[in-house]
Amino acid sequence: MAGIRVTKVDWQRSRNGAAHHTQEYPCPELVVRRGQSFSLTLELSRAPDCEETLIFMVETGPRASEALHTKAVFQTSELELGEGWTAAKEAQMENTLTISLASPPNAVIGRYLLSIRLSSHRKHSNRRLGEFVLLFNPWCAEDDVFLASEEERQEYVLNDSGIIFRGVEKHIRAQGWNYGQFEEDILNICLSILDRSPGHQNNPATDVSCRHDPIYVTRVISAMVNSNNDRGVVQGQWQGKYGGGTSPLHWRGSVAILQKWLKGRYKPVKYGQCWVFAGVMCTVLRCLGIATRVVSNFNSAHDTDQNLSVDKYVDSFGRTLEDLTEDSMWNFHVWNESWFARQDLGPSYNGWQVLDATPQEESEGVFQCGPASVTAIREGDVHLAHDGPFVFAEVNADYVTWLWHEDESRERVYSNTKKIGRCISTKAVGSNSRVDITDLYKYPEGSRKERQVYIKAVKRLFSLKASGRRTWIRRAGGRCLWHDDLLEPATKPSITGKFKLLEPPMLGHDLRLALCLANLTSRVQQVRVNLSGATILYTRKPVAEILHESHAVRLGRQEEKRIPITISYSKYKEDLTEDKKILLAAMCLVTKGEKLLVEKDITLEDFITIKRAHPGASGEGLSPV
Repeated sequence: MAGIRVTKVDWQRSRNGAAHHTQEYPCPELVVRRGQSFSLTLELSRAPDCEETLIFMVETGPRASEALHTKAVFQTSELELGEGWTAAKEAQMENTLTISLASPPNAVIGRYLLSIRLSSHRKHSNRRLGEFVLLFNPWCAEDDVFLASEEERQEYVLNDSGIIFRGVEKHIRAQGWNYGQFEEDILNICLSILDRSPGHQNNPATDVSCRHDPIYVTRVISAMVNSNNDRGVVQGQWQGKYGGGTSPLHWRGSVAILQKWLKGRYKPVKYGQCWVFAGVMCTVLRCLGIATRVVSNFNSAHDTDQNLSVDKYVDSFGRTLEDLTEDSMWNFHVWNESWFARQDLGPSYNGWQVLDATPQEESEGVFQCGPASVTAIREGDVHLAHDGPFVFAEVNADYVTWLWHEDESRERVYSNTKKIGRCISTKAVGSNSRVDITDLYKYPEGSRKERQVYIKAVKRLFSLKASGRRTWIRRAGGRCLWHDDLLEPATKPSITGKFKLLEPPMLGHDLRLALCLANLTSRVQQVRVNLSGATILYTRKPVAEILHESHAVRLGRQEEKRIPITISYSKYKEDLTEDKKILLAAMCLVTKGEKLLVEKDITLEDFITIKRAHPGASGEGLSPV
């Protein structure tokens, strides 16, 4: 009898695509998800007899091996049995055979080669059937990325567009973003990102073998979306100068960025800021099958020294002293959350995990961040992998401002335990509205539990004993700082102050506002008010000074006074960045050495004039752009 061989393969893309929720991928090869069976039909040169066997082999990555779980050899059986790859006969009609293949729920994800060996009467026929792509499977209960809610799977895996929130705490803006994970070439690009990583370049076989683990894959992606260590996808730029590239504010989606990276032979795309990094990372992880969302944190701390405190140093006009100030508080910062189990930490920490592709601080020598369990952040378990202290500080650091004197002494003029981590936001499931998820990250500000968690985090981080005075010391400007001092409230001054806008801040117009001061005592107060203002980036980094003036103010008993302030358009127009932000500060020096610092962030609005003309009516209206 003549040997048997495969003459045709039908990958049943339509049937498999529908069953695996992969029908939107435009790839020429089949795309399926792990832990779930898929079917293919083989047309054979003749009908097989009972003594003939079909042996399948799947391989992924270079030097694939069974020891690394990047290769599997298995033969057909009547049932899908075993923990590894399986093949079972579904149906047979003469020389046509339908086979059901299944991968284990912890299989390595990526592009596979499928081969078959037909053995018959000591004759063997080998054939490469073709390639297919295997993804993570949020629909599979045994997969670490399993997400129980179908509504959430539709939103966080299959939705190819979304909303990213930006702005300031009291003026949050929504921007649409096209994730486009099902667009042409995007899946191939996402797999290329993994292959371009330093870990793959150094040891490709081992790297591929680790791709069964969402912890490993997401951490690699968080490093590769930025270009700092590895010719990754996006090059960051925060100086307001975008020559030779695209302003971060002009991107509206990930597809153009990823396609440009591919067409440019993996040259980093210029330029990105936090929401661009987060948008691209969301595309990549959704494309690979991990439920992912974009999260915005307002008043977000950048704690460079991991002391869980943002320490800002200012001069007598309230101007930030950049040489001394290493920490910062960004108006907003955007990162990602992905949903998966933490086999390394235990089931208590399963669920949403923080991942941040914005290159802020190195982690294990690389600009990467996460995954950090959101539950661990809320509970102050900052000792757990990965990057817990940095993420905890982003949402719950204490904010302290120090007045720096000429003799290099310092004086605390402002302390706030509630300022950092406000209005943590993400897009709602099934709609474009904003959902506040702050309570997932921390207990209510001002509550006893929140302070207990903060102190627990400090102890965890610095291995401090509960008894006795804690002696953690932080170096800053050559001085030492006792952490207990930060937990105690600063002495309240005898006056209060607040900036108040007198008219909406519109781009192209003078800025008019007032500093409102109030004497809280029954005695007369002499106050020296030093005012400063600067154009800033959204990271609150100063760009150029636009206000510098002093006033002597006499406040009678319980008296309130206003100091009018005008900043002309000509004064700020040359130094305003695309962020359109201005920071004002007033250092109020009160009799007897008391001090009050008042600050205000202002975002200028763009307006256009719309003229309406129709019979019997005329008029103009102002609309924000």
